[in-house]
Amino acid sequence: MKNVLKSIYFFLPVQLVLLHFRKSQLLLSFWLILVLIILGIFGAHFGASSLLLVPEYLGQISFMSMFLLGSCTCVFMMSWHITTFIIHSKRLPYMRATRYAFVVYCMNNSIIPLSFLVFYSFISIRYQLANEHTPASQVLLYQCGFYLGFLILLLVSFAYFFRVSRDFFKSLLTTITRPSRIRRIIPYDALDYEIDMIPARTFITGRCRVSKTEAIAHYHPRVINTIMQRHHRNVIFAAFFSYFALLIMGAYMEHPLLRIPAGAGFLLLFSIIMGFVGAFKYFMKSWEALGWVSFAVLLSVLVKYQVFDLRSIAYGLNYRVPVKERPEYTYDNIHSIFSAKRFHDDLKREEHRLDNWKKLAEKSDSGTTMVVVTTSGGGSRSCYWTFNALQYVDSLTGGKLFKNTVLITGASGGMIGASYWRGVHDAYQQSLIKRPYDAQYQANMGKDLLNAIVFSLASVDLISPFNKISIAGYSYTRDRGYAMEQELIANTDSLLDRNMGYYREREEKGQIPQLIINGTIINDGRKLMMCNQPLTYLTQPEYSLNSPAPPIDAIDFSTFFASNSPYNLRITSALRMNATFPLVLPVVRLPSQPYMNIMDAGLRDNFGAEIATRYLFTLRGWIRKNVKNIILLELRDTREFDISDQSTEATLGNMLMDPLFAIQNKWECFQSYKHTYFKDYTPGFMGKRVHYVTMAYVPKEINKYAALNFHLTLKEKEDLSASIYNPENQAAVEKILKYLK
Repeated sequence: MKNVLKSIYFFLPVQLVLLHFRKSQLLLSFWLILVLIILGIFGAHFGASSLLLVPEYLGQISFMSMFLLGSCTCVFMMSWHITTFIIHSKRLPYMRATRYAFVVYCMNNSIIPLSFLVFYSFISIRYQLANEHTPASQVLLYQCGFYLGFLILLLVSFAYFFRVSRDFFKSLLTTITRPSRIRRIIPYDALDYEIDMIPARTFITGRCRVSKTEAIAHYHPRVINTIMQRHHRNVIFAAFFSYFALLIMGAYMEHPLLRIPAGAGFLLLFSIIMGFVGAFKYFMKSWEALGWVSFAVLLSVLVKYQVFDLRSIAYGLNYRVPVKERPEYTYDNIHSIFSAKRFHDDLKREEHRLDNWKKLAEKSDSGTTMVVVTTSGGGSRSCYWTFNALQYVDSLTGGKLFKNTVLITGASGGMIGASYWRGVHDAYQQSLIKRPYDAQYQANMGKDLLNAIVFSLASVDLISPFNKISIAGYSYTRDRGYAMEQELIANTDSLLDRNMGYYREREEKGQIPQLIINGTIINDGRKLMMCNQPLTYLTQPEYSLNSPAPPIDAIDFSTFFASNSPYNLRITSALRMNATFPLVLPVVRLPSQPYMNIMDAGLRDNFGAEIATRYLFTLRGWIRKNVKNIILLELRDTREFDISDQSTEATLGNMLMDPLFAIQNKWECFQSYKHTYFKDYTPGFMGKRVHYVTMAYVPKEINKYAALNFHLTLKEKEDLSASIYNPENQAAVEKILKYLK
């Protein structure tokens, strides 16, 4: 038994695994990240696992999508072999003299890649069966596609390296056949010997046989080094090939055929990064730690001086205004713009808009019930749920919900669903579509957005951040924000391919609800409100109007950026700023001085309650005179009393980390509980005419919510659709029907 264990221990594949854990922990982290993604541990909130388990190509998972993923998995695996070969080949003098050194190394270095393939197949098959309800025969076909792509690229790679080895040995070793001849020409040097060799006694040969390392003929170290340099040049060429493949696909990303699955693109990106890390380790050697510090400092300097700018822009907005003419984002300038006079002027304009709405409501016999809709953030699940709930209720009321709604506001994914709902019914009013309740519109809200975002991240943002596009006469940088917008436009049959000003006249006439799209200004925490109507009356509390220094807590976008063509802003850009989840989408900079940086509206108000409450309070005079009932319809992706799981201090990590990250992890809870105070205070200035109605996504299985990201599985869509029939939601629907008779 001792001899058997020794033979296993000194077997080269086993020794290579031990070497990687001893010397290459940074490279092993790439495999670890992939495993954690597939298990849904890493990037779960982003829906990262779906990119690898159900890759989409041309909008659907198919044989070809799995084929492309398999091909890129092979590229990643070959990058692993290439990188570790360059770093560790000096520790394998007994292998370097083999005819196909790199190919033999790959065969001996395959324990980790093969283990990953087995693991991936098991998880992907289970995921496709359980979450996508894919028939077993189809799942088997997908697996065949994956491994066909993998094997074809593997054969191409090995054919390339076989040719490299054969040609080189023909040109060199046919004339220099004996080590003794080398010894007479080139004297030995003690520095030529490696002292950190891998103590392997056996290895797998190119003919898949187990052979002893002593059986390999030995050549002079300088000849061996010459051979290895040739290998290194060719494996580096393979890494550059991956880079240029991503570069070309990024340049033509708007062509559907060239937009490979995002998971495949990310594997190519991982391959490039791994090659870079390996090259860094190889050249820096003992200076590696100092090298990484220097690299980080250099990158920081380049970002500081805007050689690289990781922020995005809002498409349609004019960024060409000279720096000196940009609006100053200072308190004094904000105070001068959002004055008490403008507050009252804008308030009168909104009252006039409501007068127009009331006339239309009375003509259509919709009664005097006003509806204000607030939506919560929550990625695609909130988007899908919001649109489904609004369509369902509106169909039961015969269209009265849409006609009686005067304001829609909220955050993130919920606002995307609500904006599309308004866009569909606006198109119906203009006879651009025949039926506003077709199932296709609900299906559009369930289409994937994550694939385009991550593919752009891999092929444009991190590879070629210099692509330019032209929109409305202005030149912009193309990034994953742009990719998200284009995918959203395609998913919604171009109904959201509008600028802000497109809806302005019909909003003002009261024909469609007013939409206030929000963002959070991370410079100072103020709210950014994007709307077609002036909103100065919502930028500060009413009690402070006569104060010399009122606490202005929000910015009216169209008023502040009046000289930057604010109504030319694309609706999709406004929605993207509203849904800029950290890392998934880039921070947006707006052309003020200094730049105003915008992120997700949920950072400030994830439920839309703040604006809705201030709107009702500020307009309380007009509402008391003209409205009998107010329905404040809250559409949430979580129940009010059950927002998130409780955390416990059961481990040392919990005890140390929970206090540090309490605000981050429980921010949604804090906001939701704070908003319950608004519900207490609102009757104080509205009396009994305000009726809060909440419709929340309730999963069939407790604590098994749809993922919070930009991708939904078929199982999650079914769960979201079924939630409308939950008893709590049906009771809410009955309450709405009661007031909209």
